[in-house]
Amino acid sequence: MIAAGIDVLFVTDPSNQAWLTGYDGWSFYVHQGVILGLEGDPLWWGRLQDTNGGRRTVWMEDDKVLGYAESYVQSTTSHPMEDLAERLRAIGYEKARIGVELENYYYSAKAHMVLDAELPNAALVDATSLVNWQRAVKSDEEMNFIRKAAKITEKIVNVALERAEPGVRKNELVAEICHAGLMGVDDDWGDYPAIVPLTPSGPDAAAPHLTWNGNEMKNGECTFFELSGCYRRYHAPLCRSIFLGKPPQTMLDASQALTAGLNAGLDAARAGNRACDIASALNGELARVGIDRGGRCGYPIGLGYPPDWGERTVSIRPADETVLQPGMTFHFMPGLWMDGWGLETTESIVITESGPAEALCNVERKLFLR
Repeated sequence: MIAAGIDVLFVTDPSNQAWLTGYDGWSFYVHQGVILGLEGDPLWWGRLQDTNGGRRTVWMEDDKVLGYAESYVQSTTSHPMEDLAERLRAIGYEKARIGVELENYYYSAKAHMVLDAELPNAALVDATSLVNWQRAVKSDEEMNFIRKAAKITEKIVNVALERAEPGVRKNELVAEICHAGLMGVDDDWGDYPAIVPLTPSGPDAAAPHLTWNGNEMKNGECTFFELSGCYRRYHAPLCRSIFLGKPPQTMLDASQALTAGLNAGLDAARAGNRACDIASALNGELARVGIDRGGRCGYPIGLGYPPDWGERTVSIRPADETVLQPGMTFHFMPGLWMDGWGLETTESIVITESGPAEALCNVERKLFLR
């Protein structure tokens, strides 16, 4: 904050709110956030009816939880940012440089306009991803949560692969996946993941972000499963694909190249190397079978809320020269979305102190067949 010339942050990303304060609730559909100055404890600010949830989940004292009146909610004559502005003035930030997360799902254009109008003597400056970058290297406790999420991920991916067969309706399969994920593993209960199960089949698998329908699975189609267990809001996503019947040789060749690329990328994912080195290692193996994938093939993971379990900082792609550090965690995600079909074999990884990255889940890397 000091380096950016920011006096106070207003943080709206629910993941950043949770990371800073511990707040955890499904209230991010209304305006809420964390006020973080250069000194002292943060303040959690939100809807009045959510302040009890704030006091139940944040680590600060009760007087650090602030609520705005219900009359502001979905009002056409007033806006919650009016309340926020009044509180910022009262604290002494009327003429401050206030950092806001401009590129964020939860900070609307209207919110920015109202806050700017209410604080004419302040300067609103872009602080997008300032907190996100502080989350890049995970603590030991965070890694413990991620490893627990990874065990749940293994469970649900194996459920998907075991239950997938011709005649099974996709929604019924997804119901079993969700049940297994929420049941968790042993005493480690499952939380709701930031992204719902992505399970497209056949031509639908050529698109990376389709969910499910009520159709029956059938022979002659490939289905990929992009899934993640979730523990205490931490994720460890994994993708595997299954073909019902005999796959075409081109798909087998692509799958083998993808696995080779994953292995090469894991070897390149070493502390001191760069994010682009992982992408280059992957792309070199894919090029051997004529696949020019290019683009982004991974992103940081950890604490997440809908609609995304990514941390929105580093991108594993040829242009990103971010230096890898021990304790960084990524979803190394080189999906292939081709003409009329697609497959995904991916890994959640952690950068180690020495040597190649560690894959957090233990599921065989291959195109599964039935």
